[in-house]
Amino acid sequence: WKLKKYNAYYVGPHSKKDKVVYLSFDCGYEAGYTKRILNTLKKCKVKAIFFVTEAYIKETPKLVKRMKREGHLVGNHTTHHPRMAKLSVKRIQREIKECEKAMKKKTGFKMDPFIRPPEGNFSMRSVKVAKAMGYSTIFWSLAYYDYDTANQPGKNFVIRKFKTYYHNGMIPLIHACSKSNTEALGEVLTFLKKKGFRFGTLDEFAKNS
Repeated sequence: WKLKKYNAYYVGPHSKKDKVVYLSFDCGYEAGYTKRILNTLKKCKVKAIFFVTEAYIKETPKLVKRMKREGHLVGNHTTHHPRMAKLSVKRIQREIKECEKAMKKKTGFKMDPFIRPPEGNFSMRSVKVAKAMGYSTIFWSLAYYDYDTANQPGKNFVIRKFKTYYHNGMIPLIHACSKSNTEALGEVLTFLKKKGFRFGTLDEFAKNS
């Protein structure tokens, strides 16, 4: 797959043989659920990656610090949450850099070298620029309509989704602003563990040389 040479992934590269899930949460803004999500991850001893925007970092630096302190990765979800495909090289660089700077300034932690383009919108230019800046671009292999806080799919829908579509090397995209995801997370993690999955972190394979 041509994106692989630009360190872009939607599934773990050893997925055929490795029963592993790479949990990923997108955080554009805080809706009051991330604390519960972190509590569930801690209780289940599971690590994940949280992709945060600049606004999210500035709004909730304490939560971002907690993510890092509890051993999670924190990746770049850009500064203004734009559609990356249409952007110039300079604008892509600025979107990545300003979010990175806010992370260091507001939390004291360095941004982990992973980026999720908003809405999965990308161009070859955007993944090349991200790679040149030391980032791996992370897409997903499972997603569903969960981001509208006023129109949630329900806890049981989320659990069914994972029970139906789980696979080796899965990178699920989970929006942290979702009440349904928050309520379902414990059962989802328990189910995947019973199926023999371990929970990996992206730095296992997506490190730039």
